[in-house]
Amino acid sequence: MNIHAAVLAGGSGTRFWPAGTLDVPKQMLPLTGGEPLICETVARLRGLVTPERTFVVTGARYADRVRTLLPQLPRDNVLGEPRPRNTAAACALAAHRALRDDADAVMVVLPSDHVIAPDDELRAQLLTACERANAARTLVTLGLTPRFAATGYGWIETGAAAAPGAGGEVRAVTRFTEKPDRETAEAFLAGGGHLWNLGLFAWRADVLLEEIARHQPGVAAPLAAAAPALGTADEPAALAAAFDACTSISIDHGVLEHSTRIECLPCGFEWDDLGAFPALLRHLPTDADGNAAVGPLLALDARGCVAFSEDGDMTALLGVSDLIVVHANGVTLVAPLTRAEDVRRLVAELAARGLERFR
Repeated sequence: MNIHAAVLAGGSGTRFWPAGTLDVPKQMLPLTGGEPLICETVARLRGLVTPERTFVVTGARYADRVRTLLPQLPRDNVLGEPRPRNTAAACALAAHRALRDDADAVMVVLPSDHVIAPDDELRAQLLTACERANAARTLVTLGLTPRFAATGYGWIETGAAAAPGAGGEVRAVTRFTEKPDRETAEAFLAGGGHLWNLGLFAWRADVLLEEIARHQPGVAAPLAAAAPALGTADEPAALAAAFDACTSISIDHGVLEHSTRIECLPCGFEWDDLGAFPALLRHLPTDADGNAAVGPLLALDARGCVAFSEDGDMTALLGVSDLIVVHANGVTLVAPLTRAEDVRRLVAELAARGLERFR
């Protein structure tokens, strides 16, 4: 069994502005103080998937930057989407690319901008999911044991055990629920039969394409037409035509919620989707007063702040608490930690005020 990987890196994101911009999205930022998130994601696969079998699906505008960040990948393993069409199209594109070289390709699919630890536990669970997906020709999603009644995540209701495995017990999937209300999330947590949906998957590439064709022909047909051009000089034109014609829908809503071949592997590793700046307090070292920073920080009588500066610029804090302070790309942002989700409102105002150059 040869395992291939598809790293999905198409999102631009707005909640990490102004550090994250249209040119440098969230997955290309060193938000945990080390390498850019996309580099950390690929590094987690070391020992499970070779660089030659690792593909990144990203926006065409980011393709060259991804190649620079990940020089170990063959150039044509970075697949540039000419326009965003959500994750069903991205997964189909990666599956066609894997099948070009391996008719029996088994794939893992990962978002490029999450934090997961420890790496060896993730690899073990992905291997178990691949073994099950290959043997049973099913689509396997990894579900995380929930930590709290999250209303911002998708949830998976699991049923009877489908098969035992070395890394856990694969279970049937009863239902997906996207971002439930507080009362529903609390009931899911208390009931014990639900897991968080992480957007981590394993499947045979051919099985995935069968299911996309069955449930989303508006995705399947355009990508199938473009597949023969992958890796050739005709690829950009073929993908442009395919993505013009392609339905925009997520793999979850478009395929997994309708498939009768979906299973779930419960997992217990540490996971964070780094939704906004306050998440950095969970992953960066903090000083004695609970301040965390990317870049140099001088803090006096300051507590619980998050600072981010690019190019070695120093952030100085005096007599403040619970603030986000970001200086990047010619913009300085100051906001309370409690308003972190509202940063995207600022981004929306840029165009209205003629300030698109700062996006």
